[in-house]
Order: sequence, then C-alpha cells, then structure tokens
Amino acid sequence: MAACHSAGIAVKMITGDHAGTATAIATEVGLLDNTEPAAGSVLTGAELAALSADQYPEAVDTASVFARVSPEQKLRLVQALQARGHVVAMTGDGVNDAPALRQANIGVAMGRGGTEVAKDAADMVLTDDDFATIEAAVEEGRGVFDNLTKFITWTLPTSSVRA
Repeated sequence: MAACHSAGIAVKMITGDHAGTATAIATEVGLLDNTEPAAGSVLTGAELAALSADQYPEAVDTASVFARVSPEQKLRLVQALQARGHVVAMTGDGVNDAPALRQANIGVAMGRGGTEVAKDAADMVLTDDDFATIEAAVEEGRGVFDNLTKFITWTLPTSSVRA
C-alpha cells in the first residue's frame, strides 16, 4: 500500500464480504489505520443504497472500503469515480466483477484464481495474482510514457528543421 500511495495511486477495496472482514483485511494490508477507522471510510452496500444522488459522489471519493456490495453497485462505484475525473483500475476474479472490469479504464483479472468471464472482461490478466504487480506495471508504464514524451519533444523540433 505504501508503494501505491507514494506513486499517487488511491486504493479502494470493493468486496462482497462482510464489513468486519473487509475492515480487518484493509487494516492488515495498510489501507486503513490500525486505530478505529474514520467515520465514512467503510461503507456497506446498504449504506450506499441509502445515499442521495448528491451525497453519493462525495461518499465514494471519501471512503476507502466498500463491503457487502452487489455487482451493480461495483459498476456504479467505478462509474462514479470516473465521473469525478479519476482513472480507474479495477481488479476482480469472479463473474460478479465482470461488468465493473469492463467499465474501468483498466480492468485487471486474477489469472490463477480468476474465472474465464473475469479474464475475458479484463484488459490485463495477472499471472501471479499479486496486487504488487499492478503498482509495478503502473511505474513501468509511467517510465515508458516519460521516455516517449522526451523522444517526441526532441524529435519534433529536429524534424521540422529538415522540412
């Protein structure tokens, strides 16, 4: 999690598991503080359903963990984050994740434990099922993008001189 945060990646957990289980896992991996989670940092599917249209976008931005959510709610969460200007990468392994994987800017399926439906819906399949691979891929992609930008910045002025 620390590597993701230092790379400017905001991590959110969206799960069908119970809120207590999700909170324990999120705390263990460093997504939530070891102390009592802040109010609004963990939302359940029922709490999401009770939010007004005005409250929903802010709650989605603020919360880090979403528990007991349905496949439809996963899709709506991805759409809400995109509507707020976020580039969304969604990881998933099951049939219930497929709509959100398809909607995300980058859908990432788990290769070992994932279903074929999730893999087909995703843009990328992790062969090692390791979340850290995503952060490494983002860093590598940013390096490639920086190098391409430098190359184009250098090439365009020299190409126009020849013309």
